[in-house]
Amino acid sequence: MAKYGRGEAREWARTHLQGCAGCVQPTFTSDLTRLNETAIRFDVNKEKEHGMSAVLIVSEAGTTLAEMEEFTRIVVEEAGSDLVTILQASQPTLEDTVASTLAAAALGVDLVMPSYPLYFNPPSIDAVFDFTKAIAEAGNLGLLIFAMDQWNFGRLHPAGFPISLLERMVNEIPEVVGIKNEVGGPGVGGIAAVFERFNDEVIVTDPLEFNAPAWVSNYGMKFMGTSNYEWMGPNVPRMLALLSDPATWDEGMKLYWQMAPARRAHATVCTPLVANTGLVPRMHWKYQAWLNGYNGGPIRQPHMRISAAQMGQLRSAAVASGLDVTKDDDVLFYAGRNPA
Repeated sequence: MAKYGRGEAREWARTHLQGCAGCVQPTFTSDLTRLNETAIRFDVNKEKEHGMSAVLIVSEAGTTLAEMEEFTRIVVEEAGSDLVTILQASQPTLEDTVASTLAAAALGVDLVMPSYPLYFNPPSIDAVFDFTKAIAEAGNLGLLIFAMDQWNFGRLHPAGFPISLLERMVNEIPEVVGIKNEVGGPGVGGIAAVFERFNDEVIVTDPLEFNAPAWVSNYGMKFMGTSNYEWMGPNVPRMLALLSDPATWDEGMKLYWQMAPARRAHATVCTPLVANTGLVPRMHWKYQAWLNGYNGGPIRQPHMRISAAQMGQLRSAAVASGLDVTKDDDVLFYAGRNPA
């Protein structure tokens, strides 16, 4: 059951959404027939070890609807009271997305972050609102709105996710507790506009760690996520904590610049994949996490293949940034640290 009652989600989020929310991806057995529970629990505990305060339960790595329910159960159990759990509500249809949300609510997930299906081609901004509201009403869980331009809503409004839509969601959907804010690229004008308008009403977060100094200093951002912070090991939660205290700001910026080689490699390898496809390169993210001690191992197709050259580039940059990179050969990534 939820940790808050009807109408209490925003107040609860103000207290509990602090720190960083990483991403837990499912791991499958070597024959890809079932979930590898040991590997999943291993990753949840690594999130705790690295200082994450919350995790996204990722639904874009080949799970069936039934497997997604089982995956959610495992993550919620292992997270316990140490991590806020956020369901990625991303299924091929609204009906299945609602079903996934209902199952997650029954399992004790704290929040839900709706995504929009590949074949969701809304005729109007109103249709986006209606889709989102249906998910909110299904589970009575707090919603983190994922406002970005990759949903192909740019044909409806230049921002991709207009302020007017966010205003309606905040005003008319009481379950909305926050906005994952990637509005209106290129540049940060749209992101700044969202902070300016909503920062006093709901949680506003820019998940892009390289923007953190701007939003911490100007808007007091205390929560970052959801994103694959695993690629920097424990350093994103550490950096956010340092930047949040004026007494340790300089130390936080020192860590920020230390991570520049890894950041540039990530931008070179992964960012174009997202920009050109509108999809997250889950296998790349899983490899980056594996470099920093996470399980790695199989996820199901379809996903983008990672090449040996990309692995080499990401590994060498992580080493240059002083990360505690595994010395294991890359071939071991494919089986993972807890093969089954």
